Amino acid sequence: MEPAQVYGVSDFQAVFNQIMETAFSGVVIEGEVASFKVNQGKFVFFDLKDDQASVGCFMMKFALRFPLEDGMIVRVRAIPKLTNWGKFSLTVQTVMPVGEGDLKKSFELLKKKLTAEGLFAPEKKRPLPENIMKIGVISSTQAAGYADFCKILNERWGGLEVQVAHCQVQGMVAADQMIRALAYFNEHSEVQVIAMIRGGGSADDLAVFNDEALVRAVAASKIPVITGIGHEVDESLCDLAADVVASTPSNAAQMLSRDRKEIIAAIQSDLNRINNLFNMKIDELATSVRDDILRVGRDIVVKITTIENEVMAQRRILAQLDPENVLARGYALVRGDVAVGNVVEITTTKQEIKAKITEVKERK
Repeated sequence: MEPAQVYGVSDFQAVFNQIMETAFSGVVIEGEVASFKVNQGKFVFFDLKDDQASVGCFMMKFALRFPLEDGMIVRVRAIPKLTNWGKFSLTVQTVMPVGEGDLKKSFELLKKKLTAEGLFAPEKKRPLPENIMKIGVISSTQAAGYADFCKILNERWGGLEVQVAHCQVQGMVAADQMIRALAYFNEHSEVQVIAMIRGGGSADDLAVFNDEALVRAVAASKIPVITGIGHEVDESLCDLAADVVASTPSNAAQMLSRDRKEIIAAIQSDLNRINNLFNMKIDELATSVRDDILRVGRDIVVKITTIENEVMAQRRILAQLDPENVLARGYALVRGDVAVGNVVEITTTKQEIKAKITEVKERK
């Protein structure tokens, strides 16, 4: 029998840890938090236990993205380690509360902290851009919520450019994937708005949207963010950090797109209004023209009547000066050189008379 290999203490520790890391890379363990404490503001220690066993856990405070308290049931993703002083522990990569009660407690603790920092202040909210044509979407492309979102977009308007960052939207790796997606859209895209969407689910399914690092990334986005997470009754810290909150993924699609039916109806209404105004103007002009014509007609009648009266007056004057009318009144018209011995012609209304002048004298 060959002798067993002899290890130095540090070598054994290194080999043991290598074996553990290979065999249990990112193992996920669920249990109750006990003896939770933070040392020097950066090192986190707690025990993870159940009814029969307990294991110590260690993590860096910056990796703690959900507030923890003793008694909470949590799920940790960790690597087993043998410490330099021979104690077995879990080096925790991520931790997340499970169960509705503990999730609610963690939610309230983190909400209070971030509210005090002003992360959710209303004055930080930005409206959605106008005339949206380019949308960045953070979602699982296999999820029903994403399918509903795309369906509503296409039904309402269509032709929008949608860039999708496919991410897990639940579980312990989902938060980091969505944080990377937010960073990509902010640094390498020209989208006008980012939509973070996920359909409904249990409190555990939606817990990732209360991840502190993810919430801070949403609040820090240079591009406006709209969330459509879960159902109307669901509220997450990502909702509170976002610029605009939709009740569901479908509602987010409605808020990001115009409704072609509504626009067509609005255009038709405008056309009808313009047509009515046009007809009204025509009627007003026709009435005005008709009134002008009547007024001009009345003026013409008055003018004609005035002229007729003037003509009649002139006729009366001419009639009085007509020689025939004078003769008819018993007068006679004498033509010729009025001198004694000359012959003159005398015209009456009925006779032409020639007479010789025998005497001429002046009237006194």
